[in-house]
Amino acid sequence: MASLSRALRGIAATRPRQSPARGWGLRPLVSGPGPTSEKSVPYQRTLKEAEDASAAAQGPSQPLPGTASVVVIGGGSLGCQTLYHLAKLGVSGAVLLERERLTSGTTWHTAGLLWQLRPSDVEVELLAHTRQVVSCELEEETGLHTGWIQNGGLFIASSQQRLDEYKRLMSLGRVYGIESHVLSPGETKALYPLMNVEDLYGTLYVPHDGTMDPAGTCTSLARAATTRGAQIIENCPVTGIRVRTDDFGVRRVAAVETEHGSIRTPCVINCAGVWARAVGRMAGVNVPLVAMHHAYVVTERIEGIQNMPNVRDHDASVYLRLQGDALSVGGYETNPIFCEEVSDEFAFGLFDLDWDVFTQHIEGAINRVPVLEKTGIKSTVCGPESFTPDHKPLMGEAPELRGFFLGCGFNSAGMMLGGGCGQQLAYWIVHGRPEKDMHSYDIRRFHRSLTDHGRWIRERSHEAYAKNYSVVFPHDEPLAGRNMRTGPLHEELRARGCVFQERHGWERPGWFSAQGPAPVLPYDYCGAYGHRAREDYAYGRLLGQEYTFSFPPHHDVIKKECLACRGAAAVFDMSYFGKFFLVGPDARKAADWLFSADVSRPPGSTVYTCMLNHRGGTESDLTVSRLAPGPQASPLAPAFEGDGYYLAVGGAAAQHNWSHIRTVLQDRKFRCQLIDSSEDLGLISVQGPASRAVLQELLEADLSDDAFPFSTHKLVRAAGHLVRAVRLSFVGELGWELHAPRPSCLPVYQALMTAGAKHGLVNAGYRAIDSLSIEKGYRHWHADLRADDSPLEAGLAFTCKLKSSVPFLGREALEKQRAEGLRRRLVGFTVDEKVPMFGLEAIWRNGQVVGHVRRADFGFTINKTLAYGYIRDPSGGPVSLDFVKSGDYALERMGVTHAAQAHLKSPFDPDNKRVKGVY
Repeated sequence: MASLSRALRGIAATRPRQSPARGWGLRPLVSGPGPTSEKSVPYQRTLKEAEDASAAAQGPSQPLPGTASVVVIGGGSLGCQTLYHLAKLGVSGAVLLERERLTSGTTWHTAGLLWQLRPSDVEVELLAHTRQVVSCELEEETGLHTGWIQNGGLFIASSQQRLDEYKRLMSLGRVYGIESHVLSPGETKALYPLMNVEDLYGTLYVPHDGTMDPAGTCTSLARAATTRGAQIIENCPVTGIRVRTDDFGVRRVAAVETEHGSIRTPCVINCAGVWARAVGRMAGVNVPLVAMHHAYVVTERIEGIQNMPNVRDHDASVYLRLQGDALSVGGYETNPIFCEEVSDEFAFGLFDLDWDVFTQHIEGAINRVPVLEKTGIKSTVCGPESFTPDHKPLMGEAPELRGFFLGCGFNSAGMMLGGGCGQQLAYWIVHGRPEKDMHSYDIRRFHRSLTDHGRWIRERSHEAYAKNYSVVFPHDEPLAGRNMRTGPLHEELRARGCVFQERHGWERPGWFSAQGPAPVLPYDYCGAYGHRAREDYAYGRLLGQEYTFSFPPHHDVIKKECLACRGAAAVFDMSYFGKFFLVGPDARKAADWLFSADVSRPPGSTVYTCMLNHRGGTESDLTVSRLAPGPQASPLAPAFEGDGYYLAVGGAAAQHNWSHIRTVLQDRKFRCQLIDSSEDLGLISVQGPASRAVLQELLEADLSDDAFPFSTHKLVRAAGHLVRAVRLSFVGELGWELHAPRPSCLPVYQALMTAGAKHGLVNAGYRAIDSLSIEKGYRHWHADLRADDSPLEAGLAFTCKLKSSVPFLGREALEKQRAEGLRRRLVGFTVDEKVPMFGLEAIWRNGQVVGHVRRADFGFTINKTLAYGYIRDPSGGPVSLDFVKSGDYALERMGVTHAAQAHLKSPFDPDNKRVKGVY
């Protein structure tokens, strides 16, 4: 057998480098001769049967039922976990169809690692459930061993920033009771004697991490699911999805077709892994993922390696999984091999390992565990895995087809996330939405213009793969798939030094640099596939300054933008906002049901409101402006009779909002039209004490309080262009939004800047918005306000029409919650020490952990760090206002606690005078 060092020498001395294909980043799928090794997985048992030429001819493992309540397509980790959890929820008539044998796609060759700590509270919860299912529940239910081995996990830090990241994970772990320890190099050496620790800053040790066996886990899941009445049919490829159109023109799942008959069903779950795109095409559903080769090698026996923890050396982009008395060595490279299509016949299959690609992992592994240099390679494992544009799974109901759910694209994490995600997917189907906030995984997070955009999917998926082991910095931005959707002011603002952020395809202003333009250039694929790596350019340099857990060098630049808004005026380009019109005969009924606040006010009024789900969780916060009917259509309003509403929603959640509203309209059979004008309208906001003086020079309207009160809107002319002016504030200042047709935005903006010059008007971006809004105590959806947070818990009871008798979606849940008392409550905190915080910090009250920070930033006006997080009573009782007020608080940042003061009202302008123009 070849050793790892011989593999390196063989590549360097005897093998010509392969010439990568240019353009899309393609490489040959099979490499030439290289160091020899067996091509097989390291598990003692798989579910692969002995070679049998007649197996396919035998047909399905059991007869197909004529109908099913749910059909799961794909018998890998996600399919089995989802079926199991459906059965646990009491779903009868659930069927899983597998084209070959369970695990035969990608699950059978997975490394099976489970790490409990991730930089996401939701992911930590999902991983905890997987661990509970695999380590305890399945064996108790079935008597079968899943192959769970708890040998611990060790994260390696070769830099201070990496160690700081691990300390952040440790603080979050305290909230969930996950034991972890930051070890010195010496302590690490004592724990793992074979490790080289000379270049380490430290490590993070998590004793209860471990590994699971794919065959053992899926066999146990199958036994538990079928015992509860679910059905598993193997050797039954799906050939089509039958669709029907209902009386309202809505496409719905009708049946699943196979080579051996069809099954009528209203619900399909696509858990087909690398084949998920093909299954999606059967139903007319876009599934934004790509398949890539992912590989590891298994070593010969290593003396002294037994019982060692699994290792993730993120800085070397390599992992070392304990495999009995050997190691599996793998990682994530910058030049992975794309698979254009994976054959339908590919089952229990592997590719030849491309040693050119894999070399970098060998070097990192030998550096970390030097004994590997003389250790033989027993076998290689190289198989297809599916990867997504943001390295998050694809879950939830597809917007194109009702009843068609996704459970795919798990980025090599399908085993470890399978339990938690399978549980949430089952809950989604049974109850209409998941129990937890799954927005980061929901397919509706992607705008519909992107889910079938080949270049965007490929670029973003490549970058996400290549950066999988990179430090997760709070203000990092992608370099791939940029400039897909730009606003009407994009070129103008770029020339003025705008440093853009990207949110689901949209370019939005982040902050403004005095160093000149910083354009985002085409993606360079990290220098792979014949592309030339960009070594030094303005945007890359500025983004590199964000790679810190301290305040960045441009902290003072953002400060100037914020203080200009507080002291004079600032202009914000918010064109990336979603802008919808809701009109039609049932628009009033739909608005009453959709929106938690009373929006049945006279035309010209604007209301801040939430949209809830049936559990009382907040699906969105937005503004709704009541429109006057009219026969003449314009870019600022469609022609309609009766009731009409103009909706403005945060751009990062626009697709989510659109899908939520459409789903509710369909389910309630409201006769309404939802019109998306997001691309046709721009949004320019002017905020600050001088905003009225600036705008009064521009607008042909009286902007006094009596003529134009807060929370109202009017059609007015600005620099000769018709716009919808809305008096609102998202930063706690006097201000107006100007919603204008796209061609009008640039001349209006230029006139604004001219008029505002003498008033101190400045450009500002979303980094300033983040600071200003948290300083005022305003919520940000998907940060301190999510789909599993109720308005009552979030301090937004004023947005709910509970004093009226009007029914609305989520009302019953809120009334029940109010009667029983709040089990958690959102609390604001200030820290006198000037320390940066970003979220995930642990919240301590009287010496006990009671929650974690959801959102944090620095408030420049009050000159303090602010943080918001939900707290619970450790005794399990309701969280009263007295409970909040009576505690002594501290926030734990990277293992260090900082004294904090709790606030139930914003410490900045608590009486809301400034938004009313009272200074």
